[in-house]
Amino acid sequence: MKKAIVILAIIMTSISCGNAQKKEFSKDALKGKLTDKESKEVTFKEILKKHKGKTIVIEFWASWCSDCVKAMPKVKEMQASNPNVVYIFISLDKTFDKWKAGIEKHELAGQHYWVNDEKGMKGTFGKSVDLDWIPRYMIINKKGQIELYRAIETDFEKINATLKTLE
Repeated sequence: MKKAIVILAIIMTSISCGNAQKKEFSKDALKGKLTDKESKEVTFKEILKKHKGKTIVIEFWASWCSDCVKAMPKVKEMQASNPNVVYIFISLDKTFDKWKAGIEKHELAGQHYWVNDEKGMKGTFGKSVDLDWIPRYMIINKKGQIELYRAIETDFEKINATLKTLE
């Protein structure tokens, strides 16, 4: 019986640590290179620095992702309810052209960047931000600290509640 309790405790600890919300980005994440709409390479750190002093919502998405497309009306509602927030969309589309076409098709308002890595989520940048699902959302506060590290399309109540605390 004691062994079963110990094993259960270890499993629960592992699960809770695996789902933990990080409070800062790793050096690898900050060095991660993304491509902007003008085909210019920029680091994730430069993107965050550009918006320092503002609340930021980051969405990882792709135009081929059905869950991402289904969540877009909620994203647009969030944008309408929180107009002072910066919205950064980081795409995992397979090609630059498909990414740009997806932005236009879905009329996504915000800052746009593309992960130019054929391995996508399993690539260097994806691993550095623990990307295991899209759409994935992060919220950064005005001090540049991570308020919400891991949220998915079913977490809009949590996302919106977090944004309300940052007004």
